[in-house]
Amino acid sequence: MSNLILQINVTYDCSQAELENVFSHAVGAIAAFPGLTWKIWIINDGTKEAGGLYCFDSETALTAYVNSPIITALKANPLLPTVQIKAFEAITALTTQTRGPVPALALQSSVGA
Repeated sequence: MSNLILQINVTYDCSQAELENVFSHAVGAIAAFPGLTWKIWIINDGTKEAGGLYCFDSETALTAYVNSPIITALKANPLLPTVQIKAFEAITALTTQTRGPVPALALQSSVGA
């Protein structure tokens, strides 16, 4: 199993409450996306930046998500003038030592216990 991390950062031109309302409409589709293991939502209202960290179980799933209608809608939203998308791979040894929420790594740690 791969532990691929997608980082999406946006800037926004609205209140935090309005942004959370916009994002709430996508929660179901995001949660149900095949191959998504988890998503952590992030925000800094002081700098009007928000986004998420996503863990996918395969390159295929990550690529499908980036090319999905979810991302198309995100990029088309006029309240989000900047959308940045970056993909990474988890560093297994370091993530294990810091108890990162990467599923395969957590499973490996618990099996040895």
